[in-house]
Amino acid sequence: MKTTFELPDNLFRNAKSVAAGAGISLRELFTQAITEKLQPKGGGANQKPWMKGFGALATNQLLRKETHRIQSLIDSEFGTVNACDWR
Repeated sequence: MKTTFELPDNLFRNAKSVAAGAGISLRELFTQAITEKLQPKGGGANQKPWMKGFGALATNQLLRKETHRIQSLIDSEFGTVNACDWR
């Protein structure tokens, strides 16, 4: 589909430069950029490698178990502190 939109001159020049540097057409650069922007927040096939770790931590069972283990140790240690030690 063809469409027309306006870009600031400096953004257009920058886009042309990036596309040329990557050896792709301006059309392909825009297609990639828009596709990337429309990906769900959780990521997708075009996700940047450095972003793969973000969000994965929330569902990582090993991390949850380790967090629970550490919290249990903290709770047990605080349970052994006498009230007079806090004065």
